[in-house]
Amino acid sequence: MNEYLTGRIRELSVRARDEAYLTHTDFLSQSELAEVFDELRKDGELQVYDDMLISGTVCVVYGGHADADRNMLVFLPDYLTKEAFLKEEAAVGDLIQCLHVAPKNKKFADALTHRDYLGALMHLGIVREKTGDILCEDAEAYIFVSAEIVSVIAEELTRVKHTDVICEAVSPENCHFEQKYKELSGSVASERLDAVLAMAFHLSRGTAKELIDGENVMIDGRTTTDPGRILKAQERISVRGYGKFIYDGSGDRTKKGRTFAKVRIFA
Repeated sequence: MNEYLTGRIRELSVRARDEAYLTHTDFLSQSELAEVFDELRKDGELQVYDDMLISGTVCVVYGGHADADRNMLVFLPDYLTKEAFLKEEAAVGDLIQCLHVAPKNKKFADALTHRDYLGALMHLGIVREKTGDILCEDAEAYIFVSAEIVSVIAEELTRVKHTDVICEAVSPENCHFEQKYKELSGSVASERLDAVLAMAFHLSRGTAKELIDGENVMIDGRTTTDPGRILKAQERISVRGYGKFIYDGSGDRTKKGRTFAKVRIFA
């Protein structure tokens, strides 16, 4: 699967460069991106300067909004800058559109979750590769999807679980959902993964280590089994059964030499 995907990404990069038009993948998960990037980096085909280059072509990781979990890789021809692409895409949504889904009557709506919305899309026959993030707030949701299928979903998505819904397509810049975080800081012995994980989710170091040993923890989409891994600022840590957070780095030290670590936990 990943070997095929890596080959496909190489092909899209070359086409954008040689045939001078924009190309892109479907939506990819953090783990898929991590594996592909590792393979391309190993072969010397991924380079990062001011922009990220894959096989010499500027590549943009884009999911329709900031901090997206699921993203497309977009390859730009020479005449198109990253800034110009992002500005136009946010306003027009040629690649990614956003669907605002809301109950017809909130008073009688189910407490709809990410799983409910995803299940409703799967029931319509929409494959996961065509859908990006599903951002839920109360009973409403903003769903990022490939522009090619947005009209189908907008017309056919009329019910989620037992709730009748209204579905409207909007451009990404008109998606007014704002990701909420719980900001947390605390003293840790070091910036080791097990120490920060224990602080973030109020666990013992032993429990944190068990989660890591059991392959339940990912850093930027890569599963890790190293409890002593030193975290870097802006890395994204996902813990199965607990949630995810962004590590914002460390601050001052205590008199006893401990470090104040800062995290933003996804609400």
